Amino acid sequence: MTGALIVAARRSPVVPRGGALARLEPHDLAAPVVAALLADAGLPPDGVDELILSNALGGGGNPARLAALAAGLPVTVGGLSIDRQCCGGLDAILLAEALIRAGRHQAVIAGGAESYSRRPLRLRSDPDGGAAVPYDQPPFTPWPDRDPGMAEAAHAIARDLGIPRAAQDAWAVASHARALAAPPCPGLVPIGGIARDPYARALTPRLAARAPALAGSVSAANTAVAADGAAFCLLVSDALARRLGLQGARILGAASLGADPEWPGLAPVPAIRAALAQAGLTPADLDAVELMEAFAIQAMACADRTGLPADRINRGGGALARGHPIGASGAVNAVRLFHDLRPGQRGLAAIAAAGGLGSALVMQR
Repeated sequence: MTGALIVAARRSPVVPRGGALARLEPHDLAAPVVAALLADAGLPPDGVDELILSNALGGGGNPARLAALAAGLPVTVGGLSIDRQCCGGLDAILLAEALIRAGRHQAVIAGGAESYSRRPLRLRSDPDGGAAVPYDQPPFTPWPDRDPGMAEAAHAIARDLGIPRAAQDAWAVASHARALAAPPCPGLVPIGGIARDPYARALTPRLAARAPALAGSVSAANTAVAADGAAFCLLVSDALARRLGLQGARILGAASLGADPEWPGLAPVPAIRAALAQAGLTPADLDAVELMEAFAIQAMACADRTGLPADRINRGGGALARGHPIGASGAVNAVRLFHDLRPGQRGLAAIAAAGGLGSALVMQR
């Protein structure tokens, strides 16, 4: 077994669907991010053994292969596409680390790319020859009566915990305020003339209260908007890091777990606890936390149930102030965490996914 380091971390801007990145395919979003990673590390393209890309909304066809070719990687880099919905971007990084620790590869690029704007239209064929039936969301469990919509599932958490809409709106208002006050993320690669996440705005409780409800207390203001974006990390073996003279971040603990599919927003809770236990840390030991904000209530519940320190969560704003590029969001959080930590500091990234999935990692710079 060998060790692995994250030696570079980069991402595109996150832009709501239909915006400035709307005409770009996932590989178009990924290629400049991959190029920036290699430049940061001083690693030639032929030094890369594999590229792992999470994508949840595309139409198949191995988008990782397209991204590898578009980025100018050798044709020997086959590309591995994975789909674990929102968790996929984080899980790609964990898979890359496992491959390096096992001695299979020396350098792996891992993350996610998602174009909500360019996602294919979905139709289910009729085996009896009738008209195809359109659908927007695939099933996430085999039981239709136990497969809630994500907004409905989020509202169920709020109802169960007794957290009103005003409190969820307040979390969203704070997320936007922190994003507006934060300096640009040093890991951001400008694409299409966009050099920042453009969605954050001066949201107020009054404006949030006027947003249309999606399900009970869950509204358009306390829910992350669908978005386009890409994010990747470059992981290398300890031996290669020494040869290149690189330092970086080490993953101290990680977990990808399933939980009750009827409460998908709570799935990160056991993953966070497992990752911290593996790292031998408590929440108080963390210097920074990137906690996914697909819904304000989801982040609020996970923070409360795991005891994460409130003053260290999403200090530069979360997905409520940026947007949610499904398969890339976990990697966006990892990239932000990498750049938020100073040498010697430790942090956590965590995310939930439909179907009751949760992933978390603890890293140390």
